[in-house]
Order: sequence, then structure tokens, then C-alpha cells
Amino acid sequence: MTNETMTIRQMCDSFGVTPRTLRFYEAKELLSPIREGQKRLFTRRDRARLKLILRGKKFGFSLEEIRQLLDLYEMDGGEDAQLVQTHELARKHLTEMEAQRDALNEAIQELKSQIDWGNAELERRGIGKSTAA
Repeated sequence: MTNETMTIRQMCDSFGVTPRTLRFYEAKELLSPIREGQKRLFTRRDRARLKLILRGKKFGFSLEEIRQLLDLYEMDGGEDAQLVQTHELARKHLTEMEAQRDALNEAIQELKSQIDWGNAELERRGIGKSTAA
């Protein structure tokens, strides 16, 4: 492995992804490895982009949102624009994730209450846990 390029296997090992994942991102034009016949060589730029793609996916960004953020970097003054846009998008996703968490916590509490009610009802009726299964 050189500092300049990595093979598809090296990329898979370094980032914990499958070759199919890398080919998918290439087909979506998010990555653009150097092609030498059937061989793909990924540059530093590809590695940086993949790191951002994986981070964006982890935070719930869509591939289109990720594409737009990556494309901003390529424009003049794009690094600042990318930072501003990423910050705004991150705040939006954080708000959505917190709302999802709150809804999930509420559902968990309701389910626990139902389970507690069920346990009390089973006990009241003299039905043991071993016979309820």
C-alpha cells in the first residue's frame, strides 16, 4: 500500500466495508477510483470522501445530502460553504434524532407498563410464568 493509492481490498479492510459497498458508491459517483483494467485504485481523495460518506450515513444523512456536501468542497470557497451547510444539516438531523429518541423512550415506558400490568394480572390469576410460555 502506498500513501497515494489503495486497492479495493485495502479499502475494505481499512474502512470495514464490502467491495459491493465501494462499487455502489462508485456507481453513485461519490467515489472515483483510478481504473486500471478491472483493478480499482483509490486515492487519498477517495479515502477522505469515504470517511465522510460513512460518517454521514451513521448520522442519518441521505446519499443525496452527502453528495451535495461533498460537491460543495469542490467549488471555490467550498470548504467554508461545506462547513456551514454541514453544520446546518447536522443540527437538523440532531433535532430529528432527539425527537425519535423521545418517541422511542415513551413507547418503551408504555410497553414496560403493559408488561407490569400483565405480570400483575398473571399473578392475580395464579398463572405462573412457566405455564404462560
